[in-house]
Amino acid sequence: MALELDPVLLAASADAKAWPFEEARRLIKRLDRQKRGGDTTVIFETGYGPSGLPHIGTFGEVARTSMVRHAFEALTEGKRNTRLICFSDDMDGLRKVPTNVPNQDMLAEHLDKPLSRVPDPFSSDYPSFAAHNNARLMAFLDQFGFEYEFFSATECYASGMMDETLLRMLEVYDAVMDIILPTLGAERRATYSPFLPVCPRTGKVLQVPMIERHPGKGTVVYVDPETGEKVETKVTGGAVKCQWKADWAMRWTALGVDYEMAGKDLIESVNLSSKICRALGGTPPEGFNYELFLDENGEKISKSKGNGLTIEDWLKYASPESLSLYMFQKPKTAKRLFFDVIPRTVDEYFQHLNAYPKGEPKQKLDSPVWHVHGGQPPEDALPITFALLLNLVSASNAHDREILWGFIRRLAPEAMAETNPKLDELVGYAIRYYEDFVAPTKEFRLPSEQERQALGALDKALADAPADSNAADLQNLVFEAGKLNGYTKENLRSWFQAIYEVLLGSSQGPRFGSFIELYGVDNTRALIAKGLNGDLAGNKAA
Repeated sequence: MALELDPVLLAASADAKAWPFEEARRLIKRLDRQKRGGDTTVIFETGYGPSGLPHIGTFGEVARTSMVRHAFEALTEGKRNTRLICFSDDMDGLRKVPTNVPNQDMLAEHLDKPLSRVPDPFSSDYPSFAAHNNARLMAFLDQFGFEYEFFSATECYASGMMDETLLRMLEVYDAVMDIILPTLGAERRATYSPFLPVCPRTGKVLQVPMIERHPGKGTVVYVDPETGEKVETKVTGGAVKCQWKADWAMRWTALGVDYEMAGKDLIESVNLSSKICRALGGTPPEGFNYELFLDENGEKISKSKGNGLTIEDWLKYASPESLSLYMFQKPKTAKRLFFDVIPRTVDEYFQHLNAYPKGEPKQKLDSPVWHVHGGQPPEDALPITFALLLNLVSASNAHDREILWGFIRRLAPEAMAETNPKLDELVGYAIRYYEDFVAPTKEFRLPSEQERQALGALDKALADAPADSNAADLQNLVFEAGKLNGYTKENLRSWFQAIYEVLLGSSQGPRFGSFIELYGVDNTRALIAKGLNGDLAGNKAA
């Protein structure tokens, strides 16, 4: 489906500077060098290894590639056909048992078999472990509304789709070996082959050397490592699969891939696969190397370890759009991907969404939400931030949607859950996030003498505040209460930190004037009284 873009934005796309546009321009230069006509389809690809549950980095690659695809369609005014292929290397052998799945003893019995022939450890609903993981990946991609085509390596090999390129790999076998062998240690060099036969006796994907090659017949010969017998097998029809660097190159060549990105840890692999692709007579795709996501300990996220966030984790506490925003931001910077990044990302998403309609055409195209929504950002401005909702749950102990909606209607009297589904969704996220991550870490303290005086002054100021005071008016009262009690411009931050620690049990919090407006002056004064009386101190969560 071609990207729909109004003429004004189309005219501005030439000056857009967001990174997907820069990537799309490099792709256009590639097509120009190849003298590719406008009638040829441009192929975008992402790869996925289903040896473990799909993790959030897999989603990120699809999301980012889709953003480049949309930018390309804008720059070419929708006149070039494009496809996005999500390729699962499900014919790869199971080399180790993932630590985050059940029935590990059963999986250990199927080591080295193609993932598409390993039983599903979760249930009997799927014919294989790969089928289960592939289905989960597609379910998530569908939930996010990606437009893609799913390719299974097992099906591609078995159907003959790769046969022509596999035969070409056999013809240039020596050139491929010359590319790979210098990068290997002595032990691996002795067993390396770009072809990995699928043993007809055991069903295992073998890592054995080829002792004979017959390009005319399209066959190779190897020695069965268990029986010592010579085995001749075709390289076509799924009788072998390629070692993964050779497989990557073979896939690029067979499918005519024009663009594929990869993690920074795969730079050397991209270089080697590109050389093999050229040896096969193909042209390596354009693409860039993104930085890796890290878990809370700063370690690389791994699908076999299951560390870091899963896609389900994020979607339990925040919207799909906020996750897409996180993927858009600084793709060449290593980022921690853990629960504490969620609230800030949610609020940043709505900040960008609120600002989008006011931007000039170029600003709209550079806005993250243009890329998150494929050029069609919705009108979902909200009157309240996620951070403010979290603190409202904390202060009010309101773990019920209806109670929170009562507070929200202070700011937006006409707002209702039925007519504001996005806001109601945010309320649910806030309650879940607070209960799982904020409440267990809350720790209230008693105020110092200076803080006690300042809080008393704030209480008095609120008692005298006009009934129609807005957030800005209330914020000024907070500032003045601090200034009148020894907090200067240089240490005013300490005053706000004291408010958060004494009243909310946290070292940071929302803009307090906005909090008072939402929570209510009377409720805030009651909260101050509890803080001054010591009713909050010592509680883990109020």
